[in-house]
Amino acid sequence: MNKITRRQALGTTAGALSVIGLAGATAYAAGTDSRAAIPAGTVDEVYLGRHIRITGGGHHGGHHSPDLPTVRIDGGELHVMRNADGSWISVVNHYETFATPISLARAAVRELQGATLVPMGGM
Repeated sequence: MNKITRRQALGTTAGALSVIGLAGATAYAAGTDSRAAIPAGTVDEVYLGRHIRITGGGHHGGHHSPDLPTVRIDGGELHVMRNADGSWISVVNHYETFATPISLARAAVRELQGATLVPMGGM
Protein backbone atom coordinates (compact mmCIF):
# COMPACT_ATOMS: atom_id res chain seq x y z
CA MET A 1 0.00 0.00 0.00
CA ASN A 2 1.42 3.38 -1.02
CA LYS A 3 1.25 5.89 1.75
CA ILE A 4 0.93 9.54 0.74
CA THR A 5 2.61 11.96 3.08
CA ARG A 6 0.90 15.08 4.29
CA ARG A 7 3.41 17.20 2.38
CA GLN A 8 2.67 15.35 -0.90
CA ALA A 9 -1.07 15.74 -0.39
CA LEU A 10 -0.74 19.46 0.33
CA GLY A 11 1.54 19.93 -2.67
CA THR A 12 -0.88 18.15 -4.98
CA THR A 13 -3.84 20.12 -3.61
CA ALA A 14 -2.02 23.44 -3.95
CA GLY A 15 -1.05 22.61 -7.54
CA ALA A 16 -4.60 21.64 -8.45
CA LEU A 17 -6.00 24.78 -6.85
CA SER A 18 -3.49 26.91 -8.74
CA VAL A 19 -4.60 25.39 -12.06
CA ILE A 20 -8.29 25.79 -11.17
CA GLY A 21 -7.69 29.36 -10.03
CA LEU A 22 -5.86 30.26 -13.23
CA ALA A 23 -8.59 28.71 -15.39
CA GLY A 24 -11.30 30.48 -13.39
CA ALA A 25 -9.53 33.83 -13.53
CA THR A 26 -9.04 33.48 -17.28
CA ALA A 27 -12.72 32.61 -17.80
CA TYR A 28 -13.81 35.50 -15.58
CA ALA A 29 -11.58 37.98 -17.39
CA ALA A 30 -12.81 36.82 -20.79
CA GLY A 31 -16.42 37.19 -19.66
CA THR A 32 -16.06 40.60 -18.04
CA ASP A 33 -13.39 42.51 -19.92
CA SER A 34 -15.41 44.50 -22.40
CA ARG A 35 -12.31 45.47 -24.39
CA ALA A 36 -11.72 41.76 -25.09
CA ALA A 37 -15.29 41.51 -26.38
CA ILE A 38 -14.72 44.12 -29.10
CA PRO A 39 -12.12 42.88 -31.57
CA ALA A 40 -9.80 45.34 -33.22
CA GLY A 41 -11.92 47.09 -35.76
CA THR A 42 -15.63 46.57 -35.86
CA VAL A 43 -18.42 44.25 -34.78
CA ASP A 44 -20.86 44.00 -37.67
CA GLU A 45 -23.71 41.51 -37.44
CA VAL A 46 -27.38 40.96 -38.09
CA TYR A 47 -29.28 39.92 -34.97
CA LEU A 48 -33.00 39.10 -35.13
CA GLY A 49 -33.15 40.89 -38.46
CA ARG A 50 -31.53 44.10 -37.16
CA HIS A 51 -28.11 45.36 -38.21
CA ILE A 52 -25.78 45.91 -35.24
CA ARG A 53 -22.53 47.76 -35.83
CA ILE A 54 -20.07 48.56 -33.04
CA THR A 55 -16.92 50.57 -33.58
CA GLY A 56 -14.39 51.32 -30.87
CA GLY A 57 -14.08 54.95 -29.81
CA GLY A 58 -17.30 56.84 -30.29
CA HIS A 59 -18.01 60.55 -30.31
CA HIS A 60 -21.41 60.84 -28.56
CA GLY A 61 -21.45 64.56 -29.14
CA GLY A 62 -18.24 65.07 -27.20
CA HIS A 63 -19.74 64.64 -23.75
CA HIS A 64 -18.42 61.11 -23.14
CA SER A 65 -14.99 59.59 -23.02
CA PRO A 66 -13.60 59.03 -26.52
CA ASP A 67 -12.83 55.38 -25.68
CA LEU A 68 -16.53 54.44 -25.49
CA PRO A 69 -17.69 52.38 -28.45
CA THR A 70 -20.25 53.69 -30.90
CA VAL A 71 -23.16 51.25 -31.03
CA ARG A 72 -25.57 51.48 -33.96
CA ILE A 73 -28.75 49.53 -34.61
CA ASP A 74 -29.97 49.84 -38.20
CA GLY A 75 -27.85 52.99 -38.48
CA GLY A 76 -29.34 54.73 -35.43
CA GLU A 77 -26.94 55.37 -32.56
CA LEU A 78 -27.69 53.63 -29.27
CA HIS A 79 -26.52 55.79 -26.38
CA VAL A 80 -24.32 53.60 -24.12
CA MET A 81 -22.67 54.24 -20.79
CA ARG A 82 -20.05 52.35 -18.83
CA ASN A 83 -20.54 51.79 -15.10
CA ALA A 84 -17.75 52.00 -12.54
CA ASP A 85 -17.72 48.19 -12.23
CA GLY A 86 -17.04 47.81 -15.97
CA SER A 87 -20.58 46.76 -16.90
CA TRP A 88 -22.58 48.53 -19.61
CA ILE A 89 -26.04 50.14 -19.74
CA SER A 90 -27.94 51.83 -22.54
CA VAL A 91 -30.76 54.29 -22.87
CA VAL A 92 -32.99 51.35 -23.89
CA ASN A 93 -32.01 49.06 -20.98
CA HIS A 94 -31.11 51.65 -18.36
CA TYR A 95 -31.71 49.44 -15.32
CA GLU A 96 -30.13 46.24 -16.63
CA THR A 97 -26.35 45.86 -16.87
CA PHE A 98 -24.42 43.90 -19.47
CA ALA A 99 -20.89 42.51 -19.54
CA THR A 100 -20.13 43.59 -23.11
CA PRO A 101 -21.34 46.16 -25.64
CA ILE A 102 -22.49 43.38 -27.99
CA SER A 103 -24.65 41.75 -25.31
CA LEU A 104 -26.06 45.21 -24.55
CA ALA A 105 -26.83 45.82 -28.24
CA ARG A 106 -28.55 42.45 -28.63
CA ALA A 107 -30.68 43.11 -25.54
CA ALA A 108 -31.65 46.50 -26.96
CA VAL A 109 -32.74 44.83 -30.21
CA ARG A 110 -34.95 42.43 -28.25
CA GLU A 111 -36.38 45.27 -26.16
CA LEU A 112 -37.08 47.49 -29.17
CA GLN A 113 -39.32 44.78 -30.68
CA GLY A 114 -38.95 46.28 -34.16
CA ALA A 115 -39.19 49.95 -33.12
CA THR A 116 -36.60 52.36 -34.48
CA LEU A 117 -34.14 54.21 -32.28
CA VAL A 118 -35.01 57.86 -31.89
CA PRO A 119 -32.10 60.32 -31.62
CA MET A 120 -31.52 61.73 -28.15
CA GLY A 121 -32.07 65.41 -28.94
CA GLY A 122 -30.04 67.92 -26.97
CA MET A 123 -28.06 65.34 -25.02
